[in-house]
Amino acid sequence: MLYALSKRAGVLLAAAALAGCTAAPIGVGVNDPVEAQNRKTHAANRALDKVFVRPASKGYGKGVPSPVRTGVANFASNLNLPGQVLNNLLQFRIENAGHNTFRFLVNTTFGFGGLLDVATDAGLENRRTDFGETLHVWGAPEGAYVELPLIGPSTERHAAGRVVDILMNPLNFATEGSLRSASSGASVAARFGDRYRYSDLVDSVLYESEDSYAQARLLYLQNRRFKLSGGAQPDYIDPYEDVYGSE
Repeated sequence: MLYALSKRAGVLLAAAALAGCTAAPIGVGVNDPVEAQNRKTHAANRALDKVFVRPASKGYGKGVPSPVRTGVANFASNLNLPGQVLNNLLQFRIENAGHNTFRFLVNTTFGFGGLLDVATDAGLENRRTDFGETLHVWGAPEGAYVELPLIGPSTERHAAGRVVDILMNPLNFATEGSLRSASSGASVAARFGDRYRYSDLVDSVLYESEDSYAQARLLYLQNRRFKLSGGAQPDYIDPYEDVYGSE
């Protein structure tokens, strides 16, 4: 899977180069040529959520006090900021790069390594981005819709971007030993925290929809495209995304 996504990333980079770094048009409609396979993957992801992710998230949410869960989520989010700054620079969004850099420095210095989100209170909100968005800015097409094992809804462009995000985040190479273990553990815990926090929304999509696959696909595409068009951070919560700390 990792090799296939890496190969796809190379193809998208080539497409972006040919596009002349002009932002790709926002996708419309549903491009799902491998729907049958995607539905099988969705069924497996849904089963995993039912037997493991949802129960584990409930245990985490009920067993860990809210302030601790918030601190863990803040810490994990702070660790992702250097990679987002690199993406800001690659997107030629210099103001966002400076903003996120300052946010990282403030939370790392005054927020005890990021456990406290003092930057948001100071007006430095998290301007999230990823390499999938960088590919969009460079002109790479959205590609087909895919559902990835464990990760969930995506597009070919976003899936390839996930691989690059892992490789380009400097903290993945600057940390080792106990700090690396702490960062990985925080990322996993934060995903369970998200699943618990948005349990009503996720459960309604996965277990109360007439067609949970179509509903998840629609929500993902709508929110991802809205974000890429300059909208706010999407409300869609992917119950599978980065469950094992791959972010």
